[in-house]
Amino acid sequence: MKKILSVLVMFVIVSGFVFAVGSKETVSTDGRPTVRLITDATGIDDKSFNAAAWRGILAYYGDTWENQTGRGKLYDVVTCQTQDMYIPTLKQASDEGYDLIVTTGFTFADALNEVAPLYPDQRYMIVDVDYVVQPNVMQFVFKEEEGSYLVGLAAALQAKEAGIQNPKFGFIGGIPSATITKFEIGYIQGLKSVFPNAEVVDFYANDWGKPELAKAQAKNWFDSGVYAIFSAAGGTGGGTIAQAKEYRIQGKDVWAIGVDSDQYEDGIYSGNKSAVLTSMIKRVETSTLMALETIDTNTFAGGVVVLDMFDDGVGYSTTNPELSASVIKAVDAAKVDIINGKIKVFGTYKEALAAGVAPAGLGAMDN
Repeated sequence: MKKILSVLVMFVIVSGFVFAVGSKETVSTDGRPTVRLITDATGIDDKSFNAAAWRGILAYYGDTWENQTGRGKLYDVVTCQTQDMYIPTLKQASDEGYDLIVTTGFTFADALNEVAPLYPDQRYMIVDVDYVVQPNVMQFVFKEEEGSYLVGLAAALQAKEAGIQNPKFGFIGGIPSATITKFEIGYIQGLKSVFPNAEVVDFYANDWGKPELAKAQAKNWFDSGVYAIFSAAGGTGGGTIAQAKEYRIQGKDVWAIGVDSDQYEDGIYSGNKSAVLTSMIKRVETSTLMALETIDTNTFAGGVVVLDMFDDGVGYSTTNPELSASVIKAVDAAKVDIINGKIKVFGTYKEALAAGVAPAGLGAMDN
């Protein structure tokens, strides 16, 4: 984090205090910046990516999910039900005079690239994009492949301890992109560090908000002997967790792996028993918190900020008590090796194929 902050202190801006909700303009009474989060149709209740961005905003203002006292006064959120609402929603927020407008996900890139030049004095932030090259847009990207390696390693080691012979593993993605590829490729590398010949199957739902698609695919895969499924699919991934819960209730040894946020609680089916073995933690909340801090300190500027494992931008969860202590020890050791460069994790399908650590025929794409 120190490395990132040292970069951010070079940014220079002038911060204002006009805030608006709908057509009613108000003024920040305590001098803190104002922000509007704009999300896709899954909204902040996706329990994953958007929820993490919202948590960062809440944390900046000292609020919590249960106590959002600043909402409507200092911060707010708008959910776009369709992509054709991205541009008009961005324009409306820009006209209303927020200090910062936050968009989450690469699907906003084209809209933001069109709107940002029209409002040169407006500050914007986007997550998962490094190609909106505008002087008033701060872009945050993560080394998702590093955190995904850890959850792949954890799933493989857990299978090994369970005595499962030739375990199979699955990956469910949302909309194919270079970002989601990093999740899949890192996960596969973690799996194959334990089982070099492990069979891996993948499926892309082409949607962030259709859990029924993931649930149906998860059922088919679990029925065919897949041990664990990692979903990087926003709200769609909830279907994987739902199916894993059903089967664990029936006594089947199958697992879901969460993404972005710790999804342990979403998988609880009895007491402290959860169908979510672990989650790949992508600290999107760090990006929204950091962007707001640059507004407050007059250090905002357009550019790309990369959050990796060294900066605690990615990691994995250990909440589930059924995740073996020896597995946690081994995964923590691998985390250290990734940080110090002893373990190299590829972030593109092309690199992974060339290195022989990913199978051909996956649905992953690098652009």
